[in-house]
Amino acid sequence: MDRRAATRALAGAALSGAPLLDPLEGWLQPASGPPPRRRPGRLGVREAEELESTARAFRAWDHRYGGGLRGKAVLGQLSEVAAHLEEQQTPAVEQRLYRVMAQLAGTAATMAWDSGLQRRAQDYYVLALRASHAGGDRAFGANVLAGMARQMLYRDKPQDALELVRLAQDGARGVAGPRVRAMLHTREAWAFSAMGRASAFQRATAQAAEALDSARDADEPYWIAYFDEAELAGVTGGRLLDLARQSPQQHARAAATEIGQALSRRGPEAGRSHALDRLGLAECHFLLGDLTTAVEETHRAVEAARATRSSRVRAQLGALYPYTVGNSASRPVREARDMIRDLLAN
Repeated sequence: MDRRAATRALAGAALSGAPLLDPLEGWLQPASGPPPRRRPGRLGVREAEELESTARAFRAWDHRYGGGLRGKAVLGQLSEVAAHLEEQQTPAVEQRLYRVMAQLAGTAATMAWDSGLQRRAQDYYVLALRASHAGGDRAFGANVLAGMARQMLYRDKPQDALELVRLAQDGARGVAGPRVRAMLHTREAWAFSAMGRASAFQRATAQAAEALDSARDADEPYWIAYFDEAELAGVTGGRLLDLARQSPQQHARAAATEIGQALSRRGPEAGRSHALDRLGLAECHFLLGDLTTAVEETHRAVEAARATRSSRVRAQLGALYPYTVGNSASRPVREARDMIRDLLAN
């Protein structure tokens, strides 16, 4: 599997262009219309807090393990929250339920596309966006659009991704904290790097670093806490790696430096992110022609990949495989190739 084939494996049958973007413009408008008549509900603040805790736990699952069987548990909880919203809850409880629905649907979306179910992921993203709109959570709505942008980037549609990021930035203006703004800038930078616009990529990355520098943990919700210096370094390194595939001598060493900083700041407990960092670093060294280090990093990457069932990790592992192929490959390189092939076969 080469890199293009690995990207196609994640592409699926999902919408793009105007059919995807035009319906999302409405998220910038205030919610309107009288609420429908519903039977009275009895859910209290305590039960709403318990549902919030569950949504937080599921989000942590996704960050660590990716999609898979855990997605069924998320959908079960999402169905329960939807049933509660069919009843007339108190305004405060109803708002919290919509926000829980948004978070659960966002997690379901990420798990779905991480498992290669692209159109289903889009459906969950749209549900998450509508729920965040109903719950008055514009910052999380921006986060949902950023997730959709990331999906477009993995599908090699950077212009669509950039449009989604711009929608997110417009909708969250005045309410997004520094971590959210930094994350949105990195999505913007990602789109620029995919377009080969190195200067625009550098500018957006600098804006992300500046925003993150002003972040304080107490300022923002839990769901953006993952976006720290390690995440910024990992994302920046990954995007430099995208540029390095076209100009290895210009960008590969800088990519390795950034990814190395991410690995020094977050370990195997980061799960999927750790595996992606390891795979990216191995590819950097192949591009630099340092086969000894590349093989060492490939061994580490394969071990990290075993700990997650993420389709994204598998696709990137498949994209690493061609670097190990060739009649002149040394024995250590052939051994690394066998490790990759064995893991992908399981």
